[in-house]
Amino acid sequence: MSLSLEEQAQSFIDGRVLLIDKPLGWSSFQAVNFIKHRVKRISKQKKIKVGHAGTLDPLATGLLIICTGKKTKSINEYMGLNKVYSGSFELGSTTPSYDKESEVDKSFSLDGISEERILKNRLQFLGEQQQLPPIFSALKKDGKKMYEYAREGKEVEITPRTVCIERFEIKKIELPLVYFELECSKGTYVRSLAHDFGKALNIGAHLASLRREAIGEFNVNEAPTPQAWEEQIKAEIL
Repeated sequence: MSLSLEEQAQSFIDGRVLLIDKPLGWSSFQAVNFIKHRVKRISKQKKIKVGHAGTLDPLATGLLIICTGKKTKSINEYMGLNKVYSGSFELGSTTPSYDKESEVDKSFSLDGISEERILKNRLQFLGEQQQLPPIFSALKKDGKKMYEYAREGKEVEITPRTVCIERFEIKKIELPLVYFELECSKGTYVRSLAHDFGKALNIGAHLASLRREAIGEFNVNEAPTPQAWEEQIKAEIL
């Protein structure tokens, strides 16, 4: 649908919900800033609210819900929706960040690890459970982000949180990689799930790849990359 520049500008002020496929290596903050810069240029507003409904780590790709203008009031509603992820765990090694952002600190032999053990292991992670977030996270303690403590080498007490894994499927096993798909509640750290999964097998594991496929009824298949979104907006303007 084509809109005049004035109509396009007003739509961002009134509020829009944008689905964006975040590229690998981008932080959620970078993606929001990319959109915000272009929204401000189109709307000719020096200040306009733009925010996202749920962080994705730089090493993850996939769906970000970005809200503009008055729709930013709905962000908490979207954050509360279940998330669907696909990705892979790498068995036999751990990292301090629980993913590939940091170097391997411990390695383990994969001897004795069978497909049967891996499939059986996943069952204990289904349903409601207590999960410890990674020390390398943006969660705050005493006004300071946890990853700041971690980078300073300081130990900090981490409070577990209640999360729920609604569905957890092992799609393929190509050791050391285990490919999965899962649906989980708000607040679930898939990095922590990877770490706990390896710990339960006594061989260690970390998150090798992650893609957010869906948030509630919103699917990444409907989401353009930031650059493709920009081209769509240009094409929509009369």
